[in-house]
Amino acid sequence: MFKIALSFAFILIFFQAFSQPLTIAESSKFESTSTEKDVNDFIQKITKHSSIVRVETMAVSIESRAIPLLIIADPMIKSPVKLSTDKRVVLYIQANIHAGEVEGKEASLMFARDLISGMKKEILKNVIVLICPNFNPDGNEAISTKNRTYQNGPKNGVGLRYNGQMLDINRDAMKLETPEMSGLLKNVLLKWDPQITVDCHTTNGSYHEEPVTFTWMMNPAGDRSLTDFMEKQMMPEVSGKLRNEYKTDNCFYGEFIDMKTPEKGWEYSAAEPRYLSNYIGVRNRLAILNENYVYADYKSRVLGCYGLLHSIADYAVNHAVEIKELIRTADQKTIDRGLNPEPTDSFPISYTGKPINEKVTIKTFEVDVVSDSQGRETYKKSDRKKTVQVPYTARYEATKSVKFPFAYLFNVSDPLVINLLRKHGIQVSQLSKGQTFDVETFKLTELKSAPKLNQGHFNQTASGVWISEHLEFKAGTFVIRTAQPLANVASYLLEPQSNDGLLKWNFMDRYLVPQWGRGFNPYPVYKIQNRTIIEDTVLPSL
Repeated sequence: MFKIALSFAFILIFFQAFSQPLTIAESSKFESTSTEKDVNDFIQKITKHSSIVRVETMAVSIESRAIPLLIIADPMIKSPVKLSTDKRVVLYIQANIHAGEVEGKEASLMFARDLISGMKKEILKNVIVLICPNFNPDGNEAISTKNRTYQNGPKNGVGLRYNGQMLDINRDAMKLETPEMSGLLKNVLLKWDPQITVDCHTTNGSYHEEPVTFTWMMNPAGDRSLTDFMEKQMMPEVSGKLRNEYKTDNCFYGEFIDMKTPEKGWEYSAAEPRYLSNYIGVRNRLAILNENYVYADYKSRVLGCYGLLHSIADYAVNHAVEIKELIRTADQKTIDRGLNPEPTDSFPISYTGKPINEKVTIKTFEVDVVSDSQGRETYKKSDRKKTVQVPYTARYEATKSVKFPFAYLFNVSDPLVINLLRKHGIQVSQLSKGQTFDVETFKLTELKSAPKLNQGHFNQTASGVWISEHLEFKAGTFVIRTAQPLANVASYLLEPQSNDGLLKWNFMDRYLVPQWGRGFNPYPVYKIQNRTIIEDTVLPSL
């Protein structure tokens, strides 16, 4: 009887594996990608009658398209409030933030199907998986063969990089001007607080053989223990698993410093938190940027991305306790630092990349120097293969820092600024009565606007000096204490010389220059450096 039951179970599993719905990529033999309707129809098919999946709306795009979020858990968690006592790690997978980069969309749908069908039960023992396969539906609905013409498939074309506002969502993590990024904050990061985030893309740039590349959060404002963990433990193990178990060649993401002379090194040069993966790091969480190789064939990119998602989930299963403890410790260190900042505590306002300890191997191609139609030199990939072992610039360290404060004071009643801080999850309070404090005031000496628009902004760069003052602040002045888990995000937004803060993105423009006369007004954010009694009332969460 046992043998019969066992045989029946295997037959059932076999039948389930071959009776599951196929993604558009699979059903087209990897020649097409899915529209918004295809995505939503597929989600409906795989989630119907399942008790281990729930579908929520993460956000609504500017063109009124609902963005679905799949929550997959076995057993299903009743509410995110229960996460504090749940042993499982939360893994968030996001695809199609740039809707011309589509293989993550298809791979994440395949991964969702296999989880829900019961084929990957071992993952759900220690992991709750959240999946947003189509984060930029407005860009996705612009599918055309005229987009990304240099990309190797799919044949039916791909969508656009930007969203319905013509904004790049992956430059919006700090300023939160898009409904997609705002929805991600509200309905994923603040609601589910995933320990691990994966953001799926397709490369542009250097030539190599590996179909899958990936890297980790880089910004030095996050807790160093987390970037060290990614660099030295998690990412090398994921890479090995992807190569050995899922038979997918891979390397860490980057570009050659000099494509003509690849021996000079491999680098990842975008460390600002406007990029989602770096923003997640500044929040003291783990993030992985997946970049699938644009010149690999479409099938290899989709299947390679699927293998990467599986490799990351496998790692999370086996290291759930370690990951949760690592993050808990990082949060507590951040809170403790803000309770009584030491004179040596600092915040980086500029930084530079340095090579990590281990060199990386890249299977590349020699390039030939050619001239374009205007006589400018450019590179053309040859058929001459070349494997190099080179330094990988992926560790960012401060070159200039400022003192880390006990609290910030903002003495302007500006709902746009205050609500932006609160949308990030930063705790904001107000003085219950007038108080006098010893503060540091930033006196501007120069303000430079970028000559070219960037995401609808002329970015600002400020120079100036900090001076000590004894000032009175009226009741209602806004207070942002740094003894909170998101203190690093708060500092990044509020510091006047931050390379991705409120001043940079023009939120402070109206306060910086007087209407008449020359010179500058004081920057309206003041720093209390030392532990001080502040009588304040906390504002409710948005």
